Amino acid sequence: MLVSRMEKDPKEKWEGKVSATLRNASAKQTWELMKDFFNLHKWFPTLATCYGIHGSNGEPGCIRYCSGSSIPSDGADQRLSWSKERLLAIDHDERTIVYEIVESNIGFNSYRSTMKVSPMAADGHDGSLIEWHFSLDPIDGWVLQDLIAKYDLGLQRMAAKMDHHIHSANSPNA
Repeated sequence: MLVSRMEKDPKEKWEGKVSATLRNASAKQTWELMKDFFNLHKWFPTLATCYGIHGSNGEPGCIRYCSGSSIPSDGADQRLSWSKERLLAIDHDERTIVYEIVESNIGFNSYRSTMKVSPMAADGHDGSLIEWHFSLDPIDGWVLQDLIAKYDLGLQRMAAKMDHHIHSANSPNA
């Protein structure tokens, strides 16, 4: 089937992957912060709020409400961007969470995301790595590379905030 440039291929998906390193935090320490699904705002710099609206925190099926200023909303008169996100899976052994956006005002359709925390070294003591993979339907007016850059910046800032928190908590003067 031929698809003109003006039409969207219904099978086309945008995919992106970004990663960040935490030098002062083991994978176990990083995971303790990451798995707190209802409190992402503590670490993600552009989220003003994040809280549970359905189910128990960290259990598949639970839903969180997030709002902030990172992604522009669909409506020109709305300054606050928001989304409702459902936790699809959590694996404590693999340190992985999978979630989807079920409703939002940011234009993300068929959005699914996986976040994974891994040790930097085999012994697990030389820092950790957060990988964030996402897929969604193409967004009118956006360029995929710009969205990936926005995710990368957000993840770098989140990782730095987590790393600082863990380092401060582990320092002798804490």
